[in-house]
Parts: sequence; C-alpha cells; structure tokens
Amino acid sequence: MPLPESIRRVWTETEYRVRLPYGGHATIWCGAPLPVPLLAMLRRADDPWGYITAWNPAGVLLPLATNRIRQRRLRDELKGDRLRYFGGIGIGPSDWREPSLFVPGMTHSQLDAMARRFGQLAVVRGTGAGPAELHELI
Repeated sequence: MPLPESIRRVWTETEYRVRLPYGGHATIWCGAPLPVPLLAMLRRADDPWGYITAWNPAGVLLPLATNRIRQRRLRDELKGDRLRYFGGIGIGPSDWREPSLFVPGMTHSQLDAMARRFGQLAVVRGTGAGPAELHELI
C-alpha cells in the first residue's frame, strides 16, 4: 500500500538539514543532487547514504521524552554498527520539525532494515552525488 499522495508531497517538499562539523548546515532536497559539503563526508564518491529518524513511528505523534529515547537508541545502534552519523532536522512545509540523522556509507538495505525496526514509513537516501530519493518502506 503506497503512501497517500498528500503525505508523499509533504515529505518530498521537506527540507532535510544536516549540521556540518565546522558550523552551519547543508540541505538535502528530494530529487536534487547531494550537496557538496555532504558529498565530502562520503569516503568514496559513489558511497550510499541515508537520512533517518526514530521519531513518530508510522506517523504517530509520540511524547517528546519517548521520541528522545527512541532517537538515542537509533544513535546507539548506528554506533554499534560502526556507522558515522551527523545530526540534522527535517523541516516540513508547515514548519513541522523532526530530529534526524545523515548516515554516510550506510547501504540501502541496512538503512531500510533499521528504518523498519524503528517503525518508519519512508527514508531519504541516495548514492554519491546522485539525486536524493524518498524511498517508501510500506
């Protein structure tokens, strides 16, 4: 069952920000190439990458404390898998915000499996400088 078009549209119009180690941020947009500062975080130019969150599984709003615990578990799992990550925040068209993580070098199958474990309906992903895609998991 695909995502409703209204949700897909909101998610493809969302600004997926990533905090840069030296300050500021870079923004991932669905359909656009990975920004150069984020491309520099990949070990190889053709590495896969993902943008993931543990907040609000299946689009169900959870209490702030619960979402923070879930996000901490996500970070712990990434560390356990020896994956680097960089903090970010998704900012939707109506100024909705959700903390997220940019994970350079994470394979798409790893990303999909982790997102499913955390109850996510979709992730943003790509390969190298190629375009970012909203990848549905339902």
